[in-house]
Amino acid sequence: MELDDRKLKILKAVIQNYLETGEPVGSRTISKYTDLKLSSATIRNEMADLEELGYIVQPHTSAGRIPTDKGYRLYVDDLMAQKKQELEDRESKVSDREKEVDSMRDILNEKVDRVEELLQNVAKVLAKDTNYATMITAPQVKGNKLIISTSYAGNLALETIAVEDKADFFEEMFGIRPEIRQKRRV
Repeated sequence: MELDDRKLKILKAVIQNYLETGEPVGSRTISKYTDLKLSSATIRNEMADLEELGYIVQPHTSAGRIPTDKGYRLYVDDLMAQKKQELEDRESKVSDREKEVDSMRDILNEKVDRVEELLQNVAKVLAKDTNYATMITAPQVKGNKLIISTSYAGNLALETIAVEDKADFFEEMFGIRPEIRQKRRV
C-alpha cells in the first residue's frame, strides 16, 4: 500500500488538527473542516490505511486518530521540502532580477560609451578644423537647461551654451533625438 496524495492530505489534516486541539481527530472533523470534499466513510477508510502504514494510531476503539513519530517525521520532512522549494524559487527570482539589472547596466554602459565616442569625434573634428588643441567635457544638466561650457587660455574665448530644450539641441547638433526624462518635483 502506498501513500498517495489523498492519504497525504488526510494525514496533514489529522496532524494539523491534533496540533491545534491536542485531541484525537475523527473522520467527521476532517470532512467538516478541510476542503477535501470526501465523505466521512471514505476518510475513515483512508485513515485505516494510514494506521496500517504506521502514520497514525487510534488510542482506543471509539476515539479518533493521533499521529505517530513516523507521521510527524513525514509531516516535518514535507514542510522542510516546501520551505526549501520556496527558498529556491525566491533565489531564482533574485537571480533573474540580477540578470535584468546586469542587462540594463550593459545597455547603459553602451549608451555612455556612444556618448563618449561622440564627444571624442567632436573634439577631433574641432581640433582638425581649428588647428588648436581641443577639450570637451560632458554636458551638465541643471533644471530644464543643458549647459555646455568651454574655456580657453590666453587669446582664446570662453564658450557657454545654455539650451532650454535639450532634445532639440541634440537633434540639431548631432542628428539624434535622445529620450530625456525630467525629474518630477514633489
